[in-house]
Amino acid sequence: MITLFKITFLHTKLLLNAKTLKKNLLFKLESVLTHLKNINMKEITNPLINLVKAVTTPKIKVLFLGYPKEETILINKLVEKGCEVWHTQDKINSTIGYDLVITYGFRHIIEKELINRSLVPIINLHISYLPWNRGAHPNFWSFYDSTPSGVTIHLIDEGIDTGPILYQKYANFSEKENTFSKTYNKLVKEIEQLFLDNIDEIINKNYIATPQSHKGTFHSISDLPEEFAGWDSEISREVIRLSEITKKTQTN
Repeated sequence: MITLFKITFLHTKLLLNAKTLKKNLLFKLESVLTHLKNINMKEITNPLINLVKAVTTPKIKVLFLGYPKEETILINKLVEKGCEVWHTQDKINSTIGYDLVITYGFRHIIEKELINRSLVPIINLHISYLPWNRGAHPNFWSFYDSTPSGVTIHLIDEGIDTGPILYQKYANFSEKENTFSKTYNKLVKEIEQLFLDNIDEIINKNYIATPQSHKGTFHSISDLPEEFAGWDSEISREVIRLSEITKKTQTN
């Protein structure tokens, strides 16, 4: 038979266990909230990441990496579509707090660890017809290597410009677009237009990602020939001149 003493003892024990459990839960909850607060503070108060324009009820929150709004029309177009856009040209350590990350003219390689733990898509705009001319100076190499010219919007993965393709387009140039700088300007217009043509699908993540099926080509910054005359040089003459220099070097 359960005595009053046993009932009192069990009641006291249950109260102590409940208090201990509550204390542990509160401690864990406080630790989690502190961790989340620290992450948000790093992202939101980081002076290197700036809010472009406040939006009352934003569709999504976008982190735009690379060119500022003075150098591309895409940022303002995203704002016009109701997106809250945050911008930086510096390295980032997290994508937490954003719904979409866009890189365009971004001078840093995003770390593999960050890519793997990101819960949101990271989209890159690249002025080449991938898989050809991954990496640096794609406009130069498309002419020097006689590979396709074009523009590509793709998801970022662990490789450099190797992620699944969302949208791409071949680029053709007129006779007047006969220098590297002129063709570069044409490619910039083409890729921005390609983005704008598909901006609603990108915002709503209503796109189809197609893996790159060919090996393609890749060039680093250091691959650009030291003898290169510059971006305002005439393409056909410069490619011939550089090819002749290469042949002489290989012969010697």
